[in-house]
Order: sequence, then C-alpha cells, then structure tokens
Amino acid sequence: MKTVKNTFILFGLICLTNLNAQLTDLARLEYSFIPSSKSEDQYTRLRALLNYPIKIKNDNYLIIGAEYNRVLLNLEEEYPFDTSVIDALNIIDLNIGYTFKANENWRIGLKVNPRIASTLNGKITKDDLFVNGGVFFINDRTDAEDIKRPYRLVLGVTYNTTTGIPFPLPFVNYFRRINKNWSFSAGVPKSNLKYYFTESSVLQAFAAVDGYFANLQEPLSVNGQIANNISLSVIVGGLGYEYCFTKHLVAYLYSGYTFRLNNILRNDDRDEVFRLNQRNAFYLRTGIKFKI
Repeated sequence: MKTVKNTFILFGLICLTNLNAQLTDLARLEYSFIPSSKSEDQYTRLRALLNYPIKIKNDNYLIIGAEYNRVLLNLEEEYPFDTSVIDALNIIDLNIGYTFKANENWRIGLKVNPRIASTLNGKITKDDLFVNGGVFFINDRTDAEDIKRPYRLVLGVTYNTTTGIPFPLPFVNYFRRINKNWSFSAGVPKSNLKYYFTESSVLQAFAAVDGYFANLQEPLSVNGQIANNISLSVIVGGLGYEYCFTKHLVAYLYSGYTFRLNNILRNDDRDEVFRLNQRNAFYLRTGIKFKI
C-alpha cells in the first residue's frame, strides 16, 4: 500500500504539476524557494516555459514549445553520501500539442511531452529520458453571457512513464465564477478560492502539489544500497496574489507552508533508499506569465 501511495503521489507531481501551464501559458518565468528554519537545507527551482501556437485552419492549432526546470538542492546538513552529486537537477520538456474544436462547446487537446530529467553529470542516456502524454476534453464557458455562473471543465486521461503505472490515469479540473468578486477551482495539482478586488487584482487561498522525479547519472551508495533516482513531493497551502497588466500578461506571488515535504532517494525499482530532510517549511513562488 505504501508503494501504491507513493506511485500516485509521483503521478500527481510529475504529470499534473505542469499541465495547466502546458494548456494555457504561452510563456512563463518563475522562481520557487523552500527554506527551513529548523534546517540548513534549502530547495530552489528556476523555471522557464515557451509555447508557440501555429494556426492550422479555423480553430485548429499545433502547439510547439519547451520548458526548462533547474532544481538547486543546497544540502548543508550531514548526510552519509556526497551531496555534490545531487546539488543540481535538470528537467527539460519538449511540448508538442494539437487542439481543435469538436463542437460549439467542447475543444479537444492532445499532447506529447518527451522529457529529460537528470543530474546531467555526463552524457545523456536512456535512463534520463521519459515520455508524458495526454488527451483532454475542454468545455470553456468562462466568457459565456447566456449563463449566470460561467465555468470551465477539463476532463482527460494522462500517461507518464515515470509513475510506474503502465496505463493511463484520469484528470479532472473544474473552474466556476460564482459572482463578480468570487471564483473557485477544484482539482489537481491546484485548487483555489479567488477574491477579485478588480479584474486586474486578485487574491486567492490555495492548496497545491509540486515536486519532481529525476535520474542520478552517478548512482549513490547509501548505507549499503544504491540510489539511482531522486524525487520530491510537496503539498503546500497558503495565499497568493495576481496582478494582470493586461488580459494575457500576469505577475503572481504565492506564499505558504508545506504540509508534506518528502525528498527521497530511490533505487531502480523506485523503492525508498534514503529520506533527506523532511521538515515542513515556508514556501515562496513568484513569476510572470503570458497566457491565452
């Protein structure tokens, strides 16, 4: 049961964390930081994303893009292995998507994401390569004027080779604008409740999951076992603020606290070998994005 639980957590982190960005963001620059007041360890992530839509015909689009995440692990506590091997992780995605309108209300989206997730201490090998993908059905009525409470519903299935589950898994996200000042979004990787001071100034309470999974090109020997992979799972809640310079250009700042923080070295079977610092801590994420 523990292995199953960890597998589904990794699915949520690896496959769903970037899904919303891949569907709606054309460009994004982001900085995340998790310090710890009770530890010398720190976690930092730098993220850049660029998607370019190419109109094929009518409302059909081919989307080509890429995303780069660099995770910096500043491990200053005493560990029974050389921490310099995992001081930086690189996650590189190639985004290939296609979207078209099935009818007046529904749009279908297809995506394939070849991925490199590794310490990249040497040449890229097959162990550094992963493949993600998904099919999504989107009913976007957020601009509808014939309904009292506009909404957006996304249904889909996703497949990710890093989860260890050899079959597709479901995805659901639901957004509703309650009235002029309030909206909510329910789903994974993020749920929130938003308050609109104006259409350009928005405060929100949120809960989200975040994390990564990567290959170690230089395996670590830890207490008689060999670690070939590393994963981080984070569940965080807090407050966020967004400011819209235009309808499409948005700056944001999220601050909160991690309610679950698991940083784990794993073997080839993705079983746990060693747990790094697990202390919950302050969380900060800020950036700017250009969205559809």
